[in-house]
Amino acid sequence: MMSRTKTFRFIVTLWLYFSTLTGFEYAQAQQLTPIQTTDYKSLKEAYQAYFSIGVALGPKNLVGDEARLIRHQFNSITAENAMKMGNLQPFEGKFYWKNADSIVNFAQQNGIKVRGHNLCWHEQTPNWIFKGKVGGEVTKAILLQRLKTHITTVVNRYKGKIYAWDVVNEAIDDNPNNDLRNSRWYQICGEDYILKAFEYAHAADPDAQLFYNDYNTERPEKRERIYRLLKRLKDKGVPIHGIGLQAHWSLQEPTEDELVSAIKRYASLGLKIQFTELDISIYPWEKNRRERKANETDQFTTELEQKQLKQYAMVFKVFRSFKDVITNVTFWNISDRHSWLDEYPVMGRKNYPLLFDQNLQPKKAYWEVINFKPH
Repeated sequence: MMSRTKTFRFIVTLWLYFSTLTGFEYAQAQQLTPIQTTDYKSLKEAYQAYFSIGVALGPKNLVGDEARLIRHQFNSITAENAMKMGNLQPFEGKFYWKNADSIVNFAQQNGIKVRGHNLCWHEQTPNWIFKGKVGGEVTKAILLQRLKTHITTVVNRYKGKIYAWDVVNEAIDDNPNNDLRNSRWYQICGEDYILKAFEYAHAADPDAQLFYNDYNTERPEKRERIYRLLKRLKDKGVPIHGIGLQAHWSLQEPTEDELVSAIKRYASLGLKIQFTELDISIYPWEKNRRERKANETDQFTTELEQKQLKQYAMVFKVFRSFKDVITNVTFWNISDRHSWLDEYPVMGRKNYPLLFDQNLQPKKAYWEVINFKPH
């Protein structure tokens, strides 16, 4: 049993020790649930001379510990789902603004920019938009008018509050033997729906930056089909300002050469580049799309942690080297507490894809991303 003097000295020693630690180190020392702290350099501070740093979120993330982390770390935000067509206009002429407005209001109150996502997509599109007024399929003229009405209404509402829009999302087909995706938009309108979407958005807000957004943009074969689409748009004088590379990546891809080649290829068209939906899964995409084997577990092992760290370090090194053409990098979700990958039907596993853990604390990859020597 300790004497009172020894007990007092022990308590003082502990107090001195813990008072010198950051919140993150304190949590590690206690081996308890980490306290919420923002007493460390943020992503937006580290990259203020390079590009803005964003995050995708929903209304539920605008309060509590996640909101504090957002305010500390990010200077751009994207609505993960609230601005998609099916959520904004589920019935013709009936717009539901509450969730989207809450995100824009939060951004304005905290001095954060907003990316709009998205105006035209083959998914999360309400069925009514493709139906004719007397039954059957809608005509091309009516469908384009509905698209114009939707885009004009949405972009006008947020004019001056949203600096960039993903106008058309994922129009290139996954099949390398095809060019454009055989969506209902394409079946009814052909390529014209893409051209018109950009024209409608530009007319509604001439100051907004307009992007085409897609995934697997670094894979050489799909990269070339995307490039050809973008070149056609540019050659026709379509008001497109940049390309959004979604960046749903893994430990295996992209390679540094693939990433560099893609950036150079798209930038050669005079387009700005934004990485719009960044996360790095610890599982290969092909493996994610197969059912889990009986002996597989969802564990973020030391080996996987190191591989993820190296992949994040590599891609941000490349990003920094192209700061003249890259204007934003946005993470798709805030932390490993919740990721869209965990809910994706064919995956059903924890992917640990982000820079913050389930307690909103920086992972080792975070420190690799922010601790660099400026060029």
